[in-house]
Amino acid sequence: MHSKEQISHDEYQKTADWLLSQTKHRPQVAIICGSGLGMLADTLKCQDSFNYSDIPGFPQSTVQGHAGRLVFGELKGKTCVCMQGRFHMYEGHSLCKTTFPVRVFKLLGVQTLIVTNAAGSLADGLQPGDIMIIKDHINFPGLAGLNPLCGPNNDKFGPRFPAMSGCYDKGLRCIAMEIAKELGVASLIQDGVYAMVGGPNFESIAEARLLHRLGVDAVGMSTAPEVVVATHCGLRVFGLSLITNKVVKSYEDCDSVNHEGVLEVGRLRSNTVQQLVTELISRMDINNNTNNAV
Repeated sequence: MHSKEQISHDEYQKTADWLLSQTKHRPQVAIICGSGLGMLADTLKCQDSFNYSDIPGFPQSTVQGHAGRLVFGELKGKTCVCMQGRFHMYEGHSLCKTTFPVRVFKLLGVQTLIVTNAAGSLADGLQPGDIMIIKDHINFPGLAGLNPLCGPNNDKFGPRFPAMSGCYDKGLRCIAMEIAKELGVASLIQDGVYAMVGGPNFESIAEARLLHRLGVDAVGMSTAPEVVVATHCGLRVFGLSLITNKVVKSYEDCDSVNHEGVLEVGRLRSNTVQQLVTELISRMDINNNTNNAV
């Protein structure tokens, strides 16, 4: 699966130019919605929306809970673009295609990327319905050489060897924690380490135990490649995981996880996620600084 596919800067620019010609919105913030979290796009005002199938160069999302639309609009005085549905490696997309929208967002003028996902909990203190603010990740496909930055470096986007320490912005994480207290949901929220695995199968018990020993708090099948590319091209990143299930770590445990259950937790907690993200965006300024005033 180590694809040799390369996408030229002109191809990213072509997609960006098409979108700019179709909407008057000039987004400063981009949001990538995880499974069951597409309702974030519904909060946008003065919407322009495009099916992925109509956008030049865009892949197609094939997973239940991912609508496959790109929505532009206004939120709390900020211009945003929201992906209702992301692309996954397990769908057969190359990592260049999986992360294609992130570089397009950069060319649209986006400064901050918000990534959300549905994830399974490995930490004893994280329960289904909790929200984990991502402070760091372990990119298992990346460690095995499946990295969206493999191949010739595109110097127009970023350096050959970008640092990933601090890729999840500390300032935004701190403000999100303050917002949680103000909303009265602090008990549902903590920070932690997210791990990406390839999927599409859920983890075996032995794999879950390994991840737990490595210090992983939550595990999913996305997000890390998008964050790698966003960091490479200088975007500020905030990430959160909606915990949808407890990962089975015991051979005596008869529970199992399914995608329908993941989507149901997304529906139940959608309002809290929406409030948190909306308030966080309201405190950003267009230069990627944050404002601590309510």
